[in-house]
Amino acid sequence: MSAPKVLFGFHAVGVRLKTAPTSILELYVDPSRRDARMRQFVERAKEAGLRLLDADGMRLAKLCGSHGHQGVVARVQAIDLARSLDDLLDQLEAAGQVPLLLVLDGVTDPHNLGACLRVADGAGAHAVIAPKDHAVGLNATVAKVASGAAETMPYFMVTNLARTLGELKERNIWVIGTSGDAPKSLYQMDFKGPTALVLGAEGDGMRQLTRKTCDELVSIPMAGAVESLNVSVASGVCLYEALRQRS
Repeated sequence: MSAPKVLFGFHAVGVRLKTAPTSILELYVDPSRRDARMRQFVERAKEAGLRLLDADGMRLAKLCGSHGHQGVVARVQAIDLARSLDDLLDQLEAAGQVPLLLVLDGVTDPHNLGACLRVADGAGAHAVIAPKDHAVGLNATVAKVASGAAETMPYFMVTNLARTLGELKERNIWVIGTSGDAPKSLYQMDFKGPTALVLGAEGDGMRQLTRKTCDELVSIPMAGAVESLNVSVASGVCLYEALRQRS
């Protein structure tokens, strides 16, 4: 079992409260904060059967190493997400679930990655995949921007992205890349089957080998003057179209 860790702020602790309340070992709140947001949070915690421990702002800052705690700090048992992409896909197959994966090629900005994890979680994707040599790891900035999704969304950094995409195809997962020059629109694509959506970094887009490995390329229709969207916004557009079709 992994060692306990500390979460802080309404988003990060709130996600854990919603997804795995029994993993919360200790929950500290600042009793001087009595606004509506804190009252709702305390109510949810009590409904989940948790005992709240009072701690002032300075104590909370010491517990979590940050003054951005918003009056809420939790010591939690680490949750083991799937250890490998193969494990995750095996689990989905056993549960009869249809995989929806987000693949990021060349996204090195932690704010973008955090936002992509958040949108992937919101749209019900099963994992985010990135190449080790062209990506950012899960650092504190990513976790903060992800607003709790870094806790719930498996993030796999792979050595060889083209090979990993090939392995997904062997599992009958359709690999769909996004490109501004693709003749087919996102809205002409069927996302109801096992799908891996591949997005490249802004500007450069997907690397050539990644592009060649895709089964199909689609574009996001752009009706205005700008030529492309931020990668996290593009991820949201694509994943929510998949969610709409699957719903």
